[in-house]
Parts: sequence; C-alpha cells; structure tokens
Amino acid sequence: MRDSYHEQLDDILAELERMTRTVSTAVRRSTAALLEADIRKAEEVIAADIQLDAAGEGVEEKVFELMARQSPVANELRMLVAALRMVADLERMGDLAAHVSKIARMRYPAPAIPAELHDVIQEMGTVAGTMVDAAGDVISTRDVEAAGRLEATDDQMDKLRTNQFRLMMDDAWPHGVEVAVDIALLGRYYERISDHAVSMARRVVYLVTGELPVAIGGTAAGSGAGASTPNPNGN
Repeated sequence: MRDSYHEQLDDILAELERMTRTVSTAVRRSTAALLEADIRKAEEVIAADIQLDAAGEGVEEKVFELMARQSPVANELRMLVAALRMVADLERMGDLAAHVSKIARMRYPAPAIPAELHDVIQEMGTVAGTMVDAAGDVISTRDVEAAGRLEATDDQMDKLRTNQFRLMMDDAWPHGVEVAVDIALLGRYYERISDHAVSMARRVVYLVTGELPVAIGGTAAGSGAGASTPNPNGN
C-alpha cells in the first residue's frame, strides 16, 4: 500500500514536469505568433491554456486525495504543499503566455512588434522559455544547485527589461503610445514568467531541504508570485 502511495507522489511530480514542457512550448509559440503575426499559433496557445488549467486541476485533485487518505508525514506533506504551489505557478505562466498571444491576435493582421524591437522580444521569449525548461529539470532532478542558478538567468531577464524601457523612453521613439503600451505589457509578461520559474525552483529547494530559500530582496520563496498582471483583454 505504501509503495503505491509513493508511486502516486512520483506521478504528481512527473505531471508537474510535463506541465512545464507544455508551458515552455506555449511561451515559444506565443513569441513566434507575436513576431510573425501568426494568428494560427496565437490561437493554439490560447486554446492550450485551457488544457493546462485542466491538467492543473487534475494534479490538485490527486494532492487533496492523498492528503485526505494517506496522512502524509513531514517530507511527504512538504512535497504535496510544494506541488500545489507549483501548479499555481504553472497555471499563471500559461495565462501569461496566452496574454502574449492575445496581443498578437489583437493586432493581427498587422505585426504587433516593430522590426527594430524584434531582437529584444525574441531574446526575452527565449530566456523565459529556457527558464521554464530549467524549472522542469529541477523538478525532475531535485538539484538544489541548479535551482540556485535560475536566479542568475532571472538577472538576464531583468537586464533585457531595462534595455526595453531604455528603447521606449528614448526621445526618438517613433511608434506612438499604443505600441509602447503593448511593449511594456509584453515585457511585464515575460518578466513574470521568469519570476514564476524561479519561484518553482525555490519550492524544489524547500522540498529537498525543508527550508524556504530567501529571495533577492530578502523575501521568502514565492512571495508576490501571485501578484496581479495587467491584461489588455480583460481576461
């Protein structure tokens, strides 16, 4: 009976890892939809977000069932609590990727991104997708050192965001307020995806060590991870 229980715990972690792959694909496809003005890819990402939410609900049901029936001990309870928090992170990342696609859809058939900003948006999408992949690897390996390295990658996203603002605030900015708002929102979406990936990695540290790592700025893991994100579509 207990062996079956631990298999169920492993299945939950495996499902979380699969969800990270779904999110990573969504981030990359939404970026492509944005840069290529590809409405088909945009709609695929938006539809996939519904499936991701369903997968998250499935994980939550398994967690609650195990809590109710198996009386988990300390390390098992840590895993189940961490799993619930990671589901929330993954669902929010899926929402953010869908928001990127909704900007592409809103501006279609025109491209949402001016050509001279393609490189910075492409890089932000690449960094965000890489961080989601890394979070999935951390779940699989429970590698505390790899979890810590995600912080450095998050610094890279912060630098890209600073560069983005520098371009938008330049007196020579030629694209008007509407494009500036889109670019600011997109930067925020990618930044939050990266933040959630770091939050997931910190939860793995908690799972392995039993201690919540301290985030940059002195806050515990996951604080602020559920902060609201502006959405131009009201969704």
